[in-house]
Amino acid sequence: MSPTLASAPGSCCFTGVKHTGTPVGRVEDLGGIPTYISDPPAATQKVILFLADVWSPLYLNNKLIQDYFASCGYIVLGPDYFFGDSVPNHDGPDRQAWIDSSRKPAIDAFPAWLDAVKEKYGRENTKYCAVGYCFGAPFVMDLCSDGSVVAGALAHPAFLDEDHFEKLDGPLLLSCAEEDHTFPLASRRRAEDIMVARKSTYHFQVFSGVKHGFAVRCDLAIDTQRWAKEESARGIVSWFDRFTV
Repeated sequence: MSPTLASAPGSCCFTGVKHTGTPVGRVEDLGGIPTYISDPPAATQKVILFLADVWSPLYLNNKLIQDYFASCGYIVLGPDYFFGDSVPNHDGPDRQAWIDSSRKPAIDAFPAWLDAVKEKYGRENTKYCAVGYCFGAPFVMDLCSDGSVVAGALAHPAFLDEDHFEKLDGPLLLSCAEEDHTFPLASRRRAEDIMVARKSTYHFQVFSGVKHGFAVRCDLAIDTQRWAKEESARGIVSWFDRFTV
């Protein structure tokens, strides 16, 4: 088996601060998966696939992030591959069992969803990007390995091994916390070593003073955390802009 670089979600994936705001997107069925859809101010052929953490794309914080990406000129699509049964529904020991049982249904449902997305939004001229938070990271790595997207981004990833980086074939941004039990420093450096050896196109953001989950559930009342969260999102947009011109 390929050595693990980013492990399964842990205790700090289950905590955080709920933000405030009014989402502007809507939920529609795409390929059998409820999907949060946030539209940009003007018509575009640029799409971000938003592969959420264990809180799902329908969690308020994630809706607001998707709306931000949309405001920057992208159609944003967030599949709820938990089918309404995300981590807020689970407490205590049940949470780990839920994570273990939720992966296969999500993985199995994803190809039909992706096919439905490309049927609706275009296969030839549309430029797709993908961002994955924690649980969503391996979906992004697979999309970046088979040419399905023009660029990918990860924020505090989970469920990654060396093979994901050995197979990487597209541009990848990694938005990382200085302190991350799931993707620690040694793993981050090993991932970089692999990408350097393969001459991959990549970029790291590494933020001090924050932990795993900062890009979604940080405390916005703390300046360091707020800036890191907002700069992570800005950096992801800038990265995608580079490859969708």
